[in-house]
Amino acid sequence: MRTLIDMNDAQVEALDTLAKRVRQSRAALIRAAINDYLDRHHREQVEDGFGLWGKRKVDGLVYQEKVRREW
Repeated sequence: MRTLIDMNDAQVEALDTLAKRVRQSRAALIRAAINDYLDRHHREQVEDGFGLWGKRKVDGLVYQEKVRREW
């Protein structure tokens, strides 16, 4: 899929310089940057979930069994 993005002149120049140095296209660098950004934010969401139960006084297994008995 093609997408149109706006960049200022300094960004385009820096991207072109990097593209020449690493011998990749501008599009390949932009795709890699987007993938890195999405991976980083996905990890942050996953990491934010760890420890959420830890602040509760009830044992997680006991709570789970209690809730399942309600079904």
